[in-house]
Amino acid sequence: MALEFGVFDHVDRNDLPLADFYEDRLKLIEAYDRAGIYGYHCAEHHATPLGMAPSPSVYLSAIAQRTRRLHFGPLVYTLALYHPLRLAEEICMLDQASRGRFLLGIGKGISPIEVGYYGVDYKNADKMFAESFAVIMQALTKKTVDFEGAFFKFKDVPMEIWPHRQPHPPLWYGVVNPDSAERAAKAGMNFISNATAAAVKAKVARYKAAYQPRPGTDAPKFGINRYMVLAETEEKALETGRRAYKRWWSSFMTLWHKHGIPPTNVSYPPEIDGQMADGRAIVGTPQKALELLRAQMAESGANYLVCRFAFGDLSLPESTRSLELFQRHVMPGLRESVAVAAE
Repeated sequence: MALEFGVFDHVDRNDLPLADFYEDRLKLIEAYDRAGIYGYHCAEHHATPLGMAPSPSVYLSAIAQRTRRLHFGPLVYTLALYHPLRLAEEICMLDQASRGRFLLGIGKGISPIEVGYYGVDYKNADKMFAESFAVIMQALTKKTVDFEGAFFKFKDVPMEIWPHRQPHPPLWYGVVNPDSAERAAKAGMNFISNATAAAVKAKVARYKAAYQPRPGTDAPKFGINRYMVLAETEEKALETGRRAYKRWWSSFMTLWHKHGIPPTNVSYPPEIDGQMADGRAIVGTPQKALELLRAQMAESGANYLVCRFAFGDLSLPESTRSLELFQRHVMPGLRESVAVAAE
């Protein structure tokens, strides 16, 4: 399996009017499509400047029309906030409209504050996720849905719409720890992790130990996610990356600061230098990025490199320039050096 490249995007707010913000993002996504990026994964967040795509399906429907080859999807749909039959229908529409380019990322959500605004008790999120996932998979693969659980009950519900890709779109999961890597393996999901190379290595090992190949499905992708700010000089990249990350971190922390509690399951330093120190951010010249990423991909065992080219107050030209340098200098070098390791 050859190395593939993806993009993760919180779709976090900057200072542009929202209409201009969305148009700039779609122009950047068109550039991802032209550059040969495999997948675009957007987050779902609510009541926070961290996420301007609180309805991923609406946002992704625009992406389906503005791209031709790019695969795309949520990372993740927060299942506790959806009626599973309605969401299954949206998934089918997106997959059909894009002729099979939809990537189905699902999870329980990372913020108890956000789901709490919708009246959901976060203590129930795991059980709601499990039930909703079961209903959605039945709806995507069968003509009728029959289900009875604590939160959802359906009897002989006909499904008049189905996904383009059979038996269903590829499944994706955000993996926080080795236990969740094992869960992803047992469900046949691909995964993406924000962790260090050493931590991703442990997750890949746990995944492979639990994974059973399924007929008719592609080999799984193990994604490693990195902030990516490239420029002709290290000084320019650092100036740009440090400025933009501060804005992103402020957005990320908005609700946690408002409620006076620390983030759950994740830890991000307030300066991008802290992310650079443990390899979770790549900020510098393309040559330096290639050197660092070769080492990280070899150590981690990942076969899917996911980049954040747009975050904080990065402008469209700044994000596009990083992408251009990445496409020209980093992608070919990594494909040459990592392809064998990714088999």
